[in-house]
Amino acid sequence: MKVTTWTSLTLDGVMQSPGSPDEDTRGGFERGGWGHRYHDEVAMKESGVGMSDAGRLLFGRRTYEQFYGFWPHQGDDNPFTQVLNNSQKYVCSNTLEEPLPWQNSTLLPGDAVETVAALKRSGGKDAVILGSGELVRSLMPAGLIDSYTLLIHPLVLGQGQRLFDVDALAELRLTRSVTTTTGVIIATYEPA
Repeated sequence: MKVTTWTSLTLDGVMQSPGSPDEDTRGGFERGGWGHRYHDEVAMKESGVGMSDAGRLLFGRRTYEQFYGFWPHQGDDNPFTQVLNNSQKYVCSNTLEEPLPWQNSTLLPGDAVETVAALKRSGGKDAVILGSGELVRSLMPAGLIDSYTLLIHPLVLGQGQRLFDVDALAELRLTRSVTTTTGVIIATYEPA
């Protein structure tokens, strides 16, 4: 099983709160919601391809709760709703308890590195991490991420949590890239 990421970030590496102003205000972050104006048909198509390739979803607690608070309540006319609702979801958390509220959700308690390594060894369908910066930063030094798909927005925020704010060396090679009509570069990298 492979673990991949799907992460929106800015040119200066900020991944905090792309969806809405109140999505994640930790650290006094006030520049949330920066990603919406960059959505276009190219990004939607690429998102659809990424979602169809992923067999399972892997979340940290915060992102799981944000997704659960939104997606199950969207209409069935949105293709992402059905995919997200029906996909097997794994949640790395030491504060949540089972049963988890969103259908097809399984809690992975304990150390995220150990639980994700065990999940990878179990085989089966690949998993994609949506957002979940803390989870990505914990798995990266352990070499548990097989590829990173980064939606690099033409924007500098100057503040906020950065994806690669971790003490780890990672040499990556570009395996695919697409540019949207709004200037977002969707780039996929794998360890070199």
